[in-house]
Amino acid sequence: MQYSVFISGAAQGIGAEIARLFHQKGFKVGIYDINEEQAQALATELGAHAKAGYLDVSHYDQWQTALQEFKNWAGELNVLVNNAGILYSGAFENTPIQSHHRTFDINVKGVANGCHAALTHLQQASFARIINLSSASAIYGQADLASYSASKFAVRGLTEALDVEWQKYNIRVLDVMPLFVQTNMVKDMDAGSIQHIGVDLTPADVAKQVMHLVQHKDHALLPTHTPVGIKTKLMYQLSSMSPQFLNRLTNLFLAKR
Repeated sequence: MQYSVFISGAAQGIGAEIARLFHQKGFKVGIYDINEEQAQALATELGAHAKAGYLDVSHYDQWQTALQEFKNWAGELNVLVNNAGILYSGAFENTPIQSHHRTFDINVKGVANGCHAALTHLQQASFARIINLSSASAIYGQADLASYSASKFAVRGLTEALDVEWQKYNIRVLDVMPLFVQTNMVKDMDAGSIQHIGVDLTPADVAKQVMHLVQHKDHALLPTHTPVGIKTKLMYQLSSMSPQFLNRLTNLFLAKR
């Protein structure tokens, strides 16, 4: 049977790489994005088993329409990848409050909207999984990325809760937690942490982890959170073992310019 995957924010960057990899592995792929023209170009590039559409993830009714449209085309919805996200960097007080609000509208409400709207479709599927894009910024709050970091903590918490809650439906809800990835999102980022840590990951690195979480059939053994990259794994492990004051001191150092 040919499974299907619906990806939000899939027109470029990590989302586009996820779409390419899943298409290569034989999935029917839904490429949905606020940039519909770019999404359509990618679907045309991939061919008959790819479908593009418009989606502003902050609007629940658009999720309902997009998911129903995709399911009608694909037959069933097997995998939802909540990838859409935005990032504003710089001092919290120098960032307009509207930008902070928009971060939560897309990064948090967008994921909640997607999970809520997709559940009915996933319950009807022969195999179902949700993969959320969290971040290494959800390990410890990041200076100059305050709203982004907080939004990813929210994604982490929602993922943990639904992964337990939806066990009754045999649906695993998982997330991947990459560090900085080579995309337009991190270009000209105004944060000390990126200067100290660097940008080592590619969209392909993240896509491979998402694919692994979907292909792993013994779902009971899958961790809820998957740090992506050696640096992220090290930070994730150390933060769980280190006392809070040491975690704070480490992040104070990373925030220095």
